[in-house]
Amino acid sequence: MNSFFCSVELLDHPELAGVPVAVSGSADSRHGIILAKNELAKRAGVVTAETIWQARRKCPSLELLPPHHEKYHDYSARINKIYLEYTDMVEPFSVDESWLDVTASQKLFGTGRPIADRIRARVHEELGLTLSAGVSYNKIFAKMGSEYKKPDATTEITRDNYQSLLWPMAIEEMFFVGFATAGKLRGVGINTIGDLAKADPKSMESLLGKQGPLLRSYARGEDTSPVCLFDQRDKIKSVGNGFTFKRDLTGRDDIVTALLSLSDTVASRLRKYQMKAYGVKVDIKDPNFKSISRQKQLASPTNLADEIRKSAMEIIDSSWRLSDPIRLLTVTAINLVDESESEQLSIFSDVNAAREKSESVERTMDEIRRKFGDSSIGFGQLIGNDIGIDL
Repeated sequence: MNSFFCSVELLDHPELAGVPVAVSGSADSRHGIILAKNELAKRAGVVTAETIWQARRKCPSLELLPPHHEKYHDYSARINKIYLEYTDMVEPFSVDESWLDVTASQKLFGTGRPIADRIRARVHEELGLTLSAGVSYNKIFAKMGSEYKKPDATTEITRDNYQSLLWPMAIEEMFFVGFATAGKLRGVGINTIGDLAKADPKSMESLLGKQGPLLRSYARGEDTSPVCLFDQRDKIKSVGNGFTFKRDLTGRDDIVTALLSLSDTVASRLRKYQMKAYGVKVDIKDPNFKSISRQKQLASPTNLADEIRKSAMEIIDSSWRLSDPIRLLTVTAINLVDESESEQLSIFSDVNAAREKSESVERTMDEIRRKFGDSSIGFGQLIGNDIGIDL
């Protein structure tokens, strides 16, 4: 979708047509950040994740609107419903992006480009929103095609043209290459996507671990990952994250630092799958391979990192002596439900408001990471840790 948050908000503000607009945190706070911007604000130099005062210094006429995440999820559902009229092979990637496999739909609707153009026209006509589509023979290139030309455009990347279209582009434009990874690649002379495609796979593995050869294969058009069914997330029974630490964890401070990172990842994945957890499970292994597994049921489902972390810490407090070393720790969200399912709200309105605020903050972090890479934003407590967790 093109400028999705802004476009949805502007449906209720036709008076702002032709005006640079951004969706942001509190406009009363100089430290609030830009969550999304329309094309006019983008042309003025406004970028996602910068502070409001920085954005207004670039664009004094910038109009700010507060976020309404429930609206974005509602429109996301409507958009995906249109997609499902053309294929049942729809895989949401985020609230405003989906992959569609239309291989089996071509006898009915034509090849990929006509299908994409037809969908673009329908979304614009029925919902008043625009999108850019990428058409290709694999998911990575389809995603990059959707970014190639905006707004309201279709770009087709084929086996014959991908080298001329993509290889001259800066390495930062490669899907899944964030700021930190781009810095490492530029440090060894890999400045373009073409350079990455031609790089030695062993050198890439030495530089980036398993991610190196994988990114190289993506640049070469060798992605073979399938599009998952729209309802595949219903089959997911749990979402977890575990880590074997650089040194043993000893004491509460170490454990809290580890849980901060693990719970953040689990919560982010839950939101990506549009699910919440009614339970949290913790697995612990010590240096002698002694292991325990404990779980806790929650009063209401959650996809918030702080709530998952606190529940995990309660489990550890009740089942593990904190002075005993921990070599491996895993946090898993269990008993999953669709996030749209009804839940019993607290009778205290301030509790509900606090949860809504926390979810808004964490979804903003998701958006920043999606646009700028996983390492673009994190928790200050993780800076300089010596247990092996990257910020």
